[in-house]
Formats: sequence, C-alpha cells, structure tokens
Amino acid sequence: MSDPATPPRSLAEDLRVRDDASLTVLLRSRPDLITPVPTDLTQLATRAGTRASVVRALERLDRFALQTAEALAVAADPATYDELLALMAGDEGDAAVTAALPHALGTLREQALVWGTDDRLRLVRTARELLTPSPQHPSPTGLGPTVQEATAGMSPGRIQEIVTTAGLPSTHDAVSAVSALTALFTDRRRMTALLADAPEESREVLARLVWGPPYGQVTADPAARLRWLLDRGLLLPTAPGTVVLPREVALHLRAGRAHRATDPLPPPVEPASTHSPRVVDTTAAGQAYTALATVEELLKDWDEGGPAVLRAGGLSVRDLKRTAVALDVPEPVAAFWTELAYAAGLLASDGEADERFAATPAYDEWREQPAAERWARLADAWLAATRTAGVVGGRDAKDRTLSALGPGLDRSAAPEVRHRVLTLLAGLPQGASPSAESVLARLRWERPLRGPQREDDLRTRLARWTLTEAELLGVTGRGALSAHGRALLGAPTAESAAKAGGRGRAPGPSATGPAAGGQGPAAGGQGPATSPSATGPTAATRDTALAPGAPSASTAGPSASPPPDTTSPTHSAPPGTTSSGPGDKLPVHHEHPRPAGPPEPLSPAEQAVASAAAARLLAPLLPEPLDHVLLQADLTAVAPGPLRRPLADMLGVLADVESKGGATVYRFTPGSVRRALDAGRSASDLHAFLAEHSRTPVPQPLAYLIDDVARKHGHLRVGAASAYVRCDDDAVLNEILADKRAAGLRLRRLAPTVLAAQADPAGLLEGLRAMGFAPAAESAEGDVLITRADAHRTPPRTAPEPVPDGPPTPDATLLAAAIRAIRAGDLASTTPRKPSGAAPARTGTDLPRTTSAETLATMQAAVLTGESLWIGYVNAEGSASQRVIAPVRVEGGFVTAYDHTADEVRTYPLHRITGVAELADD
Repeated sequence: MSDPATPPRSLAEDLRVRDDASLTVLLRSRPDLITPVPTDLTQLATRAGTRASVVRALERLDRFALQTAEALAVAADPATYDELLALMAGDEGDAAVTAALPHALGTLREQALVWGTDDRLRLVRTARELLTPSPQHPSPTGLGPTVQEATAGMSPGRIQEIVTTAGLPSTHDAVSAVSALTALFTDRRRMTALLADAPEESREVLARLVWGPPYGQVTADPAARLRWLLDRGLLLPTAPGTVVLPREVALHLRAGRAHRATDPLPPPVEPASTHSPRVVDTTAAGQAYTALATVEELLKDWDEGGPAVLRAGGLSVRDLKRTAVALDVPEPVAAFWTELAYAAGLLASDGEADERFAATPAYDEWREQPAAERWARLADAWLAATRTAGVVGGRDAKDRTLSALGPGLDRSAAPEVRHRVLTLLAGLPQGASPSAESVLARLRWERPLRGPQREDDLRTRLARWTLTEAELLGVTGRGALSAHGRALLGAPTAESAAKAGGRGRAPGPSATGPAAGGQGPAAGGQGPATSPSATGPTAATRDTALAPGAPSASTAGPSASPPPDTTSPTHSAPPGTTSSGPGDKLPVHHEHPRPAGPPEPLSPAEQAVASAAAARLLAPLLPEPLDHVLLQADLTAVAPGPLRRPLADMLGVLADVESKGGATVYRFTPGSVRRALDAGRSASDLHAFLAEHSRTPVPQPLAYLIDDVARKHGHLRVGAASAYVRCDDDAVLNEILADKRAAGLRLRRLAPTVLAAQADPAGLLEGLRAMGFAPAAESAEGDVLITRADAHRTPPRTAPEPVPDGPPTPDATLLAAAIRAIRAGDLASTTPRKPSGAAPARTGTDLPRTTSAETLATMQAAVLTGESLWIGYVNAEGSASQRVIAPVRVEGGFVTAYDHTADEVRTYPLHRITGVAELADD
C-alpha cells in the first residue's frame, strides 16, 4: 500500500491515497472509467490515461481549466505550483487568475488529468502529448519548442558558435552549452540586456512571432535582421528554410504569460430586454396552445395515411414542402414539428409493404388528455431528444441529404445543450430576455473547442436552435423563460418561493448570491434569492448556479468579486496527505469547497414531477375549450377560441378551415358537406348539430346547401365490376355518357340503369365528383359504404430512444458499489504475500500456484485460525482473477468464505482455485 506521507510516484499511487468521496467525484465526471468496472486502482489509472478517455475529459473542461492544462503542458515536467501561477498570471500578476487557479487545478486533479503535490505537479502523459506544441499540432498558447528540443538535431559546433555569439563562455559539450543558453533565456535581467542591443528590425521580427505561430520561413541567405537573431539562438532552425522562436524567448517577451489572454471568469449572460413576467407567461402559453394545435393539424392531415417513407428512410423533400404548405410554416419549422411528434411517440411508419407515415395509437390517448398535460409530454420529448431537426437538409459524412424522420439526425450533445441554455435563462430574473450572443459566449467558455474557434460549430448551432425551438414550443415567451418553463427544469419559481416564504422558512442562498460566487441583488445581481426549501423535485438540492468555479451568469464579470472559497490560495491539508502550496487539494472537496457548477439534468422520476408541476402552472393560462360557433350568412362559421373535442372533430369533417389565428374560420362547401354525408351523417343530423352548437340562427343559404347536397347524395351508386354505376334515373346516366369529361372513365351501358367502367371504384368516385355529381360507394350487397376520416393508425410504436453521448452518469448506488469493488480488488493485488518455501514472494501480477493437497490444507488451517488468504480463481467462462478471502467452511469440494474483493460471502469450487498463499504479516 502507498504511504500517505510519501509523495505519489504514479497516478495509481495518487488515486490510492484518495478517499471514497474523491473517487466518487472522479467517476461521476468521467463515467467511461467504470464501463466496465476496473479490477483495481492500477487498472483505473491505466484507463484514465488512455487517449480516448483523456480526449473526452479535455473536451468537457471549461476554458480556464483547459488553459491551465495547456500551461502545464508547456511547463517543466514536473512543475511547481508557483511555476504554473507564473505562466498563468505573468510577471506582473493577475488577482483574478490567482484567485481562480486553485479551483481550476482542483478540477484537473478531480478528473485525474493532473496528479502530484504542489511541488511536483504532473500532467498525465497522454494529456501532455495532446497539448504540447508541435509543428503539426500548434498549441493555443502559440508557443514553440524549448531550446533543448529545437537544438536536438543541431551540430555541437554550431551550438558552441551560438553560445559564444550570445556572450556566454564556451563549454566542453553540447549538453552544457544548451543548458547555458536556456539559463540565459530564462534570466529576465540578462535577456533584457541582450535584447536591448538588438536592431529595431530584429525586434520587429520577434514581435510578429511572439504570440504565435512561432514558425517562420527564411531563405538560404537570411537578411541581416534575421542573421542577428539566428547567431544568438533567438531563432533556431528546425528544417531547411524554417526557423522557430524558442519557448523560453517567447515567454520572456510575453512577460511570462503562456496565453495572450486568460479567462478566469465566465462571461456574464446579460439581459437584452425585460418584460413583465405575466406578459412572458401569457405569450408562452399562447405559443404552447399554437404548438398543440399545429401537432394536431399535422397528424390530422396524415390520418388516412401520410406521406410514403423513402427507401432510405425519412420524408421526401416534396412531402416536407407539402407539409409546410399545409401547416403554413417554413420548411425548417415543419421539420421541427414532424420530428417533435415523432420524438413524442405520436407519429411513426406503419410498417406495411407500401410503407407510409401515420399517427400511432398513442396519439389517440394523447388527444384525450388535458391540454397542459399534452404540452408537458411534447416538452419532455423535446428536452430529451437527440434527434435534431435543425440538420434536416444538410449533408451526412457520405454527402447524402439528411431527411426529416430519416436516419442520421441524432446529435448526442443536443439534450445537454438544451438543458444548459434553459438553465442559463433560468438564472436571470423572471421576465429577462438575454441576448443570443451572451448565451453563446457563455457556452463557448464552458466548453471551448481545442482546435480553431469557429462561429458555426455544432454546439453553437444547437444553442441557436434551442432558443428558436423553445419559443416555438412555448417554453419561453419573448425570449424569456416562462414560469412553466422554469418548473419544467425543476428550478424554483415565484410561486414555489412564495409558498416557502409563507411557511416561515428563511430564504437560502440563491444562484446569484454569495454562495454561488456572485453578488446579491444589492450589488447589481439580476434576481432575488430563492429558497432551497422551495417546492419542486430538486428545489432543496439544486440551484441555478450557472458556472463552474465562477460567479453566476447574472453577476460574473471582470469586476466581480472572486468566490469566497477561492480568494485565498492558502489552505490546510487533510490528515495523512502532504501539502506544499496553494494548489494541493487531495481530497479536493474536503479542503477547497467548489462554487456550484451547472446542475445535472433531472432523473426520470424527478422529470415526471417537474413536468406535472409545469402542467399545473400552464393550465390556468390556456384558453378554455368552447362548445359553440358563430354561423354567418356567407357559408362560414367562426370559432372564437379552441373548441371542445367532439365539436372540433365534427366541424372538421363538415367544413374546411379557411383561416387560423385567435379565431378559426370554417367554410362550408358542397364537397365538405358531402364528406360529412359520406361519414354516415344524414341531413337532419347536420341541421340538428348546427342548431345545437351555433350561437346565431342557422343561415338559410347553409340550410339550402345541406339539403341540396343531401338530395343528390347517393343518387348514383358505384360498385366493383371492375366498377359500375347504377341509378334509377336513366336520364342521369345519359347525361354522364354524353359528358366529354367521362371519356377517361371508359363507360358503357349494361342496362338502362347500369353503366360499367374500366376504372377502379375509387377513381370512378373521384371522376364523377369532379363532374359535379354526388355518388356514394356501395358494398357487394348493395349497402352504402360509410368512410371514416380517422381510420388509419400504425401498430403500437415506442418513441425513438435518445442516442447517449457516452456512458450515462452513474447514480450513487452504482458509484458506491464500483468504488467498493475497486478498493477490494486493489487490496487483493497489493497485499503482501508470504513466500512459499524457497520461492520469492509474489507481487500480485501472477496467480498463486499450489497443488490440490496444499490448497485444501491451507484452507482448512485458515478456517481454524481465521486468517485471510490470497487465491487465484478461474470461473466457468475461463476468466482468471485473484481474490482475498477469509475461509469460513470447507466441505464437499467447496470452500465458503467472505470475499473481501466482492464484499460478500461466496462459495468457490476447490477445483477452480489455482493456488493459495498466506498474506504477509503487517
């Protein structure tokens, strides 16, 4: 076992002296490390140093923590805390950097990217390889190689010439010459004197290279200004025609800074405008109602079987355009609504031979729910969906067009970005609408790109789409987060805060208060404090602090005071660990409390509670459904608001929607009345329906229209011959035969009252209706066929599963079990063993080997003495492992023992035990 008082020599030893809480922080922040659970801490350290895991961890650092790692990559290995601080704050110092650096270094230690004490800080090897500058992969620091690295291939004679020209005494070998040159370049006083003698043109060359890139091109015969620099080693050749500015020289010219600009504090999310919370809530509620109506209209339009599914999957461009026209929205918005319905499980393909999109049975259940609950289901699906409508119309890796409802639309980062954007909005006062650029700037600080910064990277586009989609869905109103939107996130609302205050509880620290690293409202904060006892699924355990290691979004800024827990770099080390300076934080969370980071997404159970709370807040804001319409003499009906379900369904069959808005206008036409008659309604039923639900008398033109269409309806009958037409009035049939428009139907008379056609019945029906007749379809028995508008549904379908962005964050139970197993396995692999006879003591890297007789005898003796043993075991699948057990009983070819590795009592077959060894005495 590692001695806690001895500085660790490896990452494995560093992990070995951490307590369970520190390992919990590590495994929660890097869940890929326990997929699967490592056997011991050595394997955990090895896995933490793999390239894929390190890249994933670096991509999740905020900008200042990443800058700290980049500074360590260009520092000596190992480096001291003071050296790191000098690289970050420069020779002149920076109070904000000094205050924030302990937290950034603690974050790197928590995630096992940095290990060691403050006088021997080490970046894990893989991270150093990724972040160290090279010609192929320049560092964001803009620094080049060190003098030692740049002169690695240079001849000793040339090195001695540079040393002599620089005013240094010649040395007996190249190594000492490089060391002398390095010492000169790192000595501020001597370097200042050397550069004071440089020509002005030479200093201009250095100024162009100082902040990067450090490489430049020279000719075979350099100019005098370049020759002066080359002769003194201020520029060193790296390849024919290429020179580089050594790292030590650049750091002197930069006054010791590794970065041109450091960002210790996150940029604030600033309100662009402020509205009344009531205006925001009512605007969002109105848009939420529009969202429900749009989804219903979409699926109603596809009730009888929607567009065909492309061979490659998805919706064709033509069908998407038709859907956009039907919904009266742009094509990207139409793609959003179709994807939202699909994510909520309301829409799917029917799976038939002629595959088409249609509503699912879940849609019928959804329609029967209250409006607020229907909205909550859509909002939940949107928050969790990885399918991203914004990429529709783009190209995939194989240059194929991405189609709505098709494959290739999953973006694993989408749920996290949506949650983070809405959380930033929740950190503002109610009614405050932020500027999009301030939100994007904050997200770029929290997850910076390690490569060149671009304005159109995926996370930026996801954030922009989130702001747009939240407004369409009614989560936000006028750019500000609504009350039901806050409840959907589990954030405290004004109502919950009022209830908490009414119970007489003292208000707790808010997201913008000092506990979150911000300044209260009195100091320019943007919102009132909220109580941790507020109702909601996580109101007692979550806050809306917006930045890891920095003030909240509403108060952070260059002039904001540093968090109380990062103002002083001094701290005391926990018992059993060494402390050499302000960066020591092992176990990190014990001695250096962290400002609250971004809240984690809610668990499924918490999200269900939050959705119910959001629905309760939204319900009073939605308009009540009406049971009446206003009939007008121009064959229209005006619905002054949303209609109750039976009235809306029947009116949708009897009339066509002419316009939508605050009031919906329906128009009655012969075709729409015939549609109602085809659905099995009689003229008297239609008269009674309109009289019952109209607040105005039924206009005479409308009554005449219904009676006229009903009188003609069913006068002609169409059946299957291939198809036939029969009518008791042979004059009507004569009129049809004489009409030129009937030529395409290829009719012929079979009897005075019967015509036969070569068209199918459906085509014959459409042709006769186009000619102005009102035929009715009949069955083989001669009965009128009644058609229903909502006949087609898919088989039961489940909503698409989100594609996770790596392993899910483990819960507390899994973390506790994993840490227990890792520590037990580490105990088994590191516990000293007694040597067997003349054989040397085993190291734990190989399995013990003993005969069956020796194994049985040792087991029986351990039962009597109560000692623990080290065994090798091969399971039924052939996997070998080593375990530390305390035998309890040996009988029948089995040993029953307490397994320290698994922390439980187990029974092992003796024939599967490869060998046994006693543990060495302490």
